[in-house]
Amino acid sequence: MKGAYQKAYDESLKNPEEFWGRAAKAVHWDRPYEKVLDDSKKPFYRWFAGGDLNTCYNALDRHVLGGRADQAALIYDSPVTDTVARYTYRELLDRVALFAGVLADNGVGKGDTVIIYMPMIPEALIAMLACARIGAVHSVVFGGFAPNELAVRIDDARPVLIVTASCGIEGKKVIEYKPLIDRAIDLAEHKVKRTIIYQRPQASAALTDGRDVDWAAAEKKAKPTGCVPVKATDPLYILYTSGTTGMPKGVVRDNGGHAVALTWSMKHIYGMKPGEVFWAASDVGWVVGHSYIVYGPLLYGCTTIMYEGKPVGTPDPGAFWRVISDHGVSALFTAPTAFRAIKKEDPNGEYLKKYDLSKFRTLFLAGERLDPDTYHWASDMLGKPVVDHWWQTETGWAIAANCMGLESLPIKAGSPTKPVPGFHVEILDGDGKPVPNGTEGVVAIRLPLPPGTFPTLWKNDDKFRESYLDIYPGYYFTGDGGYYDTDGYIYIMGRVDDVINVAGHRLSTGAMEEIISQHPDVAECAVVGAADTFKGQLPLGFVVLKSGVERDPNDIVNDLVRMVREQIGAVACFKQAVVVKRLPKTRSGKILRGTMRKIADAETYSVPSTIDDPMVLDEIKDSLGSVGYQKA
Repeated sequence: MKGAYQKAYDESLKNPEEFWGRAAKAVHWDRPYEKVLDDSKKPFYRWFAGGDLNTCYNALDRHVLGGRADQAALIYDSPVTDTVARYTYRELLDRVALFAGVLADNGVGKGDTVIIYMPMIPEALIAMLACARIGAVHSVVFGGFAPNELAVRIDDARPVLIVTASCGIEGKKVIEYKPLIDRAIDLAEHKVKRTIIYQRPQASAALTDGRDVDWAAAEKKAKPTGCVPVKATDPLYILYTSGTTGMPKGVVRDNGGHAVALTWSMKHIYGMKPGEVFWAASDVGWVVGHSYIVYGPLLYGCTTIMYEGKPVGTPDPGAFWRVISDHGVSALFTAPTAFRAIKKEDPNGEYLKKYDLSKFRTLFLAGERLDPDTYHWASDMLGKPVVDHWWQTETGWAIAANCMGLESLPIKAGSPTKPVPGFHVEILDGDGKPVPNGTEGVVAIRLPLPPGTFPTLWKNDDKFRESYLDIYPGYYFTGDGGYYDTDGYIYIMGRVDDVINVAGHRLSTGAMEEIISQHPDVAECAVVGAADTFKGQLPLGFVVLKSGVERDPNDIVNDLVRMVREQIGAVACFKQAVVVKRLPKTRSGKILRGTMRKIADAETYSVPSTIDDPMVLDEIKDSLGSVGYQKA
């Protein structure tokens, strides 16, 4: 007898049109779609072609009209400002409709792009939904990114305007955004003519005449704006993810498939019911924030939480337990890093004992590999299911998970369980051929990808094919390695390219290398992702100095740390670099980054047959030892 999961999974692969056509009935369509799956332009598949809808209408208006007007839609909980605010669906709709009017008054129309550079405040969510309301395409940029990173995104997205705030707050530190925005606009070739600034009481931004608009003042003049229907295949947002060359890639999310997939996922993956409280402890600048702070919970009629704080230090390791208790959270979704931080500060769970978690059912963890030790600690402390699941910015929702709303399968520590319905996941060898269970290879997904995943990259179909489809024709290349065990459980072992995962944030080591190589004393360099028990991975630099440099190597390393922080931001967590005599290379000149990472992680490695000089590997080990580097 097949269980509910296997039945759903099999149908999703054998008859995807029927499977997703049934799921699409949960969404309001202004015009019915003509075809569930349009495969006329392979490999550019499109879902729900011919249909029209509005994502904001499905997230807000539909619920207000359907009886949820007085239900809480959004709870803003900010321990850093000692603020808790609640918005009903009706109140949130009013705020979004009014700000949509502000956008329209400032020249934003259907198909235009808007960059949102905001902290974790309700106005970030309001700005995103307001863009969706009028058919504009938003691109949220994480507030921790430095001006040059923002400038690159400005030049690629070419926004009509930027929505920002006067400041963000990191712990006890107030970070003023206006100088960062001004610098980014100066650096960018595409000149943004208008910014809308939300003034926070913690810092006031001086406005530039003729360009900057005060959010509150603009709202007083604006009128609420209705929803603009868009095509199901029209873009809803662009979200930039690190590329292996250091140049970010603009992942596009469409409207129709996105609404259908996220609505389906709230019930079938997360086991939620409309009206319950769902909390994704992430940031709106990342894909989790898009999918499960903003869109997923609201599309499904849940209450979502926007938390401006940390798992520890705001004020203590009981912060997450307090939020769950105060707001009656049913499910929490966060990164393993958060629980490693809580475990470090409160290993015996003393703070947990202070709070009532009776309404809490499930902890979901994703964004990086969930190590078995953290899994067991969380599971033992909570006495509730701890569900590891795996997905990517490109997919927008889970590729593999224990689908709690379909069927709770036995949990295996270290595995995100099995592929989610719609994702035909295979493990391939170097020639693109499937390998038997138990054999490690490259994780790939047979095309077409299900709804809600990315149809292409922003204005770059060629890069989309080159980066994801051409490597293994007929498949989406995930960039991760892994294997299936004999029970069909999948295990994800890590990246096979140079994008590293720092506390759930995908960052390009190539971008860091470009910055380091700009230092006048540096001849060449390499950055690898070294294992870290707290953040999953941390960047570790290897630097070869130019001949004749007499400066103290420690001073040079300090320079490099500062440069990466200034040009990428503190989110890079680049804090360690080692000066070496030379880098290990193949005879063709390729740097052996994988071998260097294994040396740093104290893993067993074989000397590559293509290496130019094997002695250099011993030199790398000696250099790490001389600076006291140890695997974290």
